[in-house]
Amino acid sequence: MKHFLRVVTQFFVFLYCKCLWRGIKFVVRKFTGRCELQRICYNNKHGARRTLKIESSLRFSKNELLQSALSVHPDKVEKTIDDIMALKKINPDTNPQLSISLQASLLQIVGYRSLVAEVEKLRREPYDCENPEHEDMLMKLWKELRPDTPLTSRISKQWCEIGFQGSDPKTDFRGMGLLGLHNLLYFAEHDKATALQMLHDSLQPKHNEVNKPEWEQKNLDKAIGYSFAIVGINITDLAYSLLVSGALKTHLYNVAPEMPSLLHFQQTFCYLMQEFHRFWIEEDPSDIMEFNRVRSKFHRRILRQLKNPDMALCPHFSASDLHLVNL
Repeated sequence: MKHFLRVVTQFFVFLYCKCLWRGIKFVVRKFTGRCELQRICYNNKHGARRTLKIESSLRFSKNELLQSALSVHPDKVEKTIDDIMALKKINPDTNPQLSISLQASLLQIVGYRSLVAEVEKLRREPYDCENPEHEDMLMKLWKELRPDTPLTSRISKQWCEIGFQGSDPKTDFRGMGLLGLHNLLYFAEHDKATALQMLHDSLQPKHNEVNKPEWEQKNLDKAIGYSFAIVGINITDLAYSLLVSGALKTHLYNVAPEMPSLLHFQQTFCYLMQEFHRFWIEEDPSDIMEFNRVRSKFHRRILRQLKNPDMALCPHFSASDLHLVNL
């Protein structure tokens, strides 16, 4: 019975999308004198609310030109807008704002696709200890996070001090490739004070009754509950999943005036790192074994926020301006 009802529901949805909705659009255009793209641009302010509707309109259009507009090269956007205006028989002289609005939204759409490809390329590139550029980035990360402590050797247990699992960090980058290293280094370089504070907090004992001398004799993996670098790689994975699933469109369309870039993604990562730090403290897990539970709960919270088309996770981002919980 449930299967039958599901089939019937799908049939009526199909009927609505293919027939009734197109009929409604035809009537509305005749009544208002405006096509769907015009109505979207004139009735919605710039940002995710407008761009998401334009993206949906183009994707489900029957016209090949409109469908292909979603995947044009950024250099072809202006010509594509001219072609759309001609197709819809819209006079650009009497509708100058329409062309500007469509161009801004289409740049956001194709820019998001380009960003996904760029992030995916970084994620797929493995860390290579024979590559001088990779090694240089890793050494920079150490100097940013441990400025007063020289690294005794490339393979060293000292890496655990900034939250790696073993004596060679390259093994921890397997899942996220160079993307994890890029994000960690960006955070450490562009908001050093906050990164150092988070690293310091992550190494503190969970219970105040443990005095410092006693604590320093214990293992680093029994600190407040997480390892800074490993969490950074995990949050990179979370940010990546938000990006490729399209959930991050809401945020990026609201903060990027035109094409979202890798910079926007890295700023979002920094924000997520700080919010996770705050969330971890609020959840007060008993130990690191609860990490997956806390991460999943945090992920769900971010997804709920991104369902609001007016949501911007970190508008006008400045990590140093965000309050960090003082442990």
